[in-house]
Amino acid sequence: EEKARLYAECIAFIHPQEEDFGIVAVEAMAAGRPVIAFGKGGATETVIENETGALFHEQTWEGLVDALVRFDEQRFSPVAIKAFAEQFSRAAFETKWRAFVEEAYANRHRHSEHL
Repeated sequence: EEKARLYAECIAFIHPQEEDFGIVAVEAMAAGRPVIAFGKGGATETVIENETGALFHEQTWEGLVDALVRFDEQRFSPVAIKAFAEQFSRAAFETKWRAFVEEAYANRHRHSEHL
């Protein structure tokens, strides 16, 4: 509850490290908050420039400060950010996984009929 409150009340979430995925950044987006992220790793797949946040490309304090100074929270839509984050939700994962398994089973079954 506390983490959800902090996300909801922040201006933006700062994600200065390189990670494979960056679930914490996605959690912030699920709360409708934009992310200011280092533009490497998973952030390049989850942070869409000027839609879900902003990327900086030099992992230095100067690069981060420049991104913070240029950041304008007014250009971001919390509703759009939240909607974007839904694709990474547990429900979306389960739906995609179920569809994958059902399709693989159906293809296997069709293939075995032709043998």
